[in-house]
Amino acid sequence: MTPAAHPAGGACSGRGRRLVVKIGSSTLTTSESSIDYAYLRGLADQVARVRDAGWRPVIVTSAAIACGLEALGIRRRPADMPSLQAAASVGQSALSTAYAEAFSPHGIVTSTVLLTRRDTADRRAYLHARDTLLRLLDLGVVPIVNENDTVSVEQIRFGDNDTLAALTACLIDADLLVILSDIEGLYDANPNLHPDARLIPCVEGIGPDIMAAAGGAGTTVGSGGMITKIKAARVLMVAGIPMVVCHGRREDAIVDAAAGLDVGTRFVAAEKPHEITPKKLWIALGDAARGALAVDEGAKDALKRRGSSLLSVGVRSVEGRFDAGDIVDIKDGAGHLFARGKTAFSSDEAALAIGRTRDELKANRLLASLAERPLVHRDELVVFE
Repeated sequence: MTPAAHPAGGACSGRGRRLVVKIGSSTLTTSESSIDYAYLRGLADQVARVRDAGWRPVIVTSAAIACGLEALGIRRRPADMPSLQAAASVGQSALSTAYAEAFSPHGIVTSTVLLTRRDTADRRAYLHARDTLLRLLDLGVVPIVNENDTVSVEQIRFGDNDTLAALTACLIDADLLVILSDIEGLYDANPNLHPDARLIPCVEGIGPDIMAAAGGAGTTVGSGGMITKIKAARVLMVAGIPMVVCHGRREDAIVDAAAGLDVGTRFVAAEKPHEITPKKLWIALGDAARGALAVDEGAKDALKRRGSSLLSVGVRSVEGRFDAGDIVDIKDGAGHLFARGKTAFSSDEAALAIGRTRDELKANRLLASLAERPLVHRDELVVFE
């Protein structure tokens, strides 16, 4: 049976279609501390072929730590942060060399781009990162993007390269993101526990049912799992960027996904998404949420259906500690995250204002200043559904 084809991404233009390929550690390694160089050569061959087909690829890679462990002769992944960062320091150089050597026979120049959340939490730095990546593509380079594990600490880590891949796709306004994983795609149940679990070929919306099917983190080699891929897809669907999750060891996975063939699970919005500005994309992916606001059904409906701002009266509870200007998640009564935005209030102010109407706030001399603006303005709000 001939595989069905789908549109692989946005319309082709003179700039060439932009493709982001993310490779997980478990796909790129043969163990916790050994890179699969034969696989890397095959990957370079696939990337060269999609370039010949008109794509302009960016690779988001993991495995700097694994590369370092291999170079240092350490067989098992250590648990302490200094050892992991030392391994990353050694491994990043080795990983960059491995990519350069794999692509050299194809006459392709690669570059290394290392990022942390600190580089993207600031909007100006976010835009500089975008400009650098676009210029590299203009020069015919294949950028190799990775988290800067040598200096990353918990506060500035992406934590997984699925998020970094989604951010990169948004940075360059990609036409497609392909995530090469150690699983075929998203199943309706955990296939390790349920042999009759079925692969979901296409997802057009991410609700609580899809989140529930995602499961937990993957192998000890990587830091992600299907749940991080679902979260990445949730933002990309708003941005209008299709995403494919497929097994990285599948023959011609990148080539077939870029050609629009049925490979793994394809995430694509059922309808053309509403316009989302680069600023909103930055809010959705560029910074870690500092807390959360739980809203009632009326507020959820107003945000989703009417494009309203979030008012204090619709908020039922405040989670975490945050300052005015921080990014916060917005959840419904069941705890399902459906939006994210930049809050105008600190968590302490929000806790005093929630459930109160504008008139009630104005009538209270201590809270009157909070009546002058919404808790989250619609121009600084991203709704995922």
